[in-house]
Amino acid sequence: MAIKVDFRSDTVTKPTAEMQAAMMSAKIGDDVFGEDETVNELERKLAGMFNMEAGLF
Repeated sequence: MAIKVDFRSDTVTKPTAEMQAAMMSAKIGDDVFGEDETVNELERKLAGMFNMEAGLF
């Protein structure tokens, strides 16, 4: 039996219960004002990976 994969759009994607729980519990903030800690963490990680003072995402 062939597996059907629909690549039309992310709007047709059905998240699993685990994905929904992760989305609902995610910490959020405005990345422009430096309030999104996940973006800040990503930038720090990239800066360290590339031995730079600051990272840009």
